[in-house]
Amino acid sequence: MSSFGNLFLGTSGWSYKEWIGPLYTKEDKSMLKAYARVFETAEIDSTFYRYPSKGMVMGWTRYTPEDFVFTAKLPKLITHEKKLDLNEEVDKDTEKFLELMEPLTLSGKLGCILVQLPPRFKYNPDTLESYFRTLPTHVRFAVEFRHLSWMRRETWNLLEKYRVAYTIVDEPLLPSEVHITSDFAYFRLHGRGAHPWFDYRYSSEELEPWVPRIKESLSKVGKTYGYFNNHFHGYAVENCLQILEMLGKLTPEQLKAKERVKAFRKSEKAKEVKLEAFFKPKEESFEQLLLAFIDEARLKRTQSIADSELSIERQTGNEIMARVRDYRVNIRVEAKTIVHDCADWEKGVSSKRFCKHIGRLFLALDRELATEILREMHDHKQEWRFEIFE
Repeated sequence: MSSFGNLFLGTSGWSYKEWIGPLYTKEDKSMLKAYARVFETAEIDSTFYRYPSKGMVMGWTRYTPEDFVFTAKLPKLITHEKKLDLNEEVDKDTEKFLELMEPLTLSGKLGCILVQLPPRFKYNPDTLESYFRTLPTHVRFAVEFRHLSWMRRETWNLLEKYRVAYTIVDEPLLPSEVHITSDFAYFRLHGRGAHPWFDYRYSSEELEPWVPRIKESLSKVGKTYGYFNNHFHGYAVENCLQILEMLGKLTPEQLKAKERVKAFRKSEKAKEVKLEAFFKPKEESFEQLLLAFIDEARLKRTQSIADSELSIERQTGNEIMARVRDYRVNIRVEAKTIVHDCADWEKGVSSKRFCKHIGRLFLALDRELATEILREMHDHKQEWRFEIFE
């Protein structure tokens, strides 16, 4: 793969519709599988917004190569809402999260957990150290600061004491300083745009200074992780491949991907993509998520289906089997598949639209479970398959 043995370079997230063209094709059923053919590591961004389901983590584990490595962002519930406050039981929240991530840990595919602090989280070493004391030693951690007040010697000393890596960043508000505070290094390149930062395409001249910084970290530590977060327009893919080439570690598969990105940049399709298409709310309600798959007219027709006409035959976190009237429904979360057999469903399969029977089933499910499944579908719609019972 593309490492010096200890170097892992990739992108923050992989499930982006705008990457169909520069990286993926419309024929790719799984973005993660397609991504893993090119890169050997990915930073999981979705865990910042919510806890993953067990099925999702098992999917990440099973459907990537044996030597693939993930890093994952700690949920914002812990960092942004509770602000690492032990009085808010963030130690228990962290324990719950790590238990869910255990399949990655046991398979050797979890590189580390990223603790990204809020932009207004000013220098507060006592709170940070209290939280560090609760962390297990079998999982590695990195911290990304967002406020200038943390840029001081006392911060590096604290990180060194607990062997937590300082996240080396490239962004508009903090200096791009290299500080090695653990036995691994962590880089995040966000871009230098204004609104938003992530709509930014690095030039070769801007990437070149990062080559010696990465080489320096490799000479000092065992492992170095680096992720491009400028995902709009597929810039993260392009820039990551560029820096791999500068490091002299571009594989034949990555070279083909680089040429694909280059060709896409010159195409008319690249010019058609509007920035507004990249924005979507991260914390939609159950109702908003449901309406993303079913129009209001069909949703209203779900009221005609009585409770007695719906039976859930099997329900776990990964699979739901049900009957709605005389029709069958099978939802397999891990396989990202819904199978159903009514005529209206058949018409909407290509556009991934719910019929009233599927809508009625989601209304009958436990609300938390239903929201989790809908959110997973919404965030990875390209990967989900709507099928018809044979």
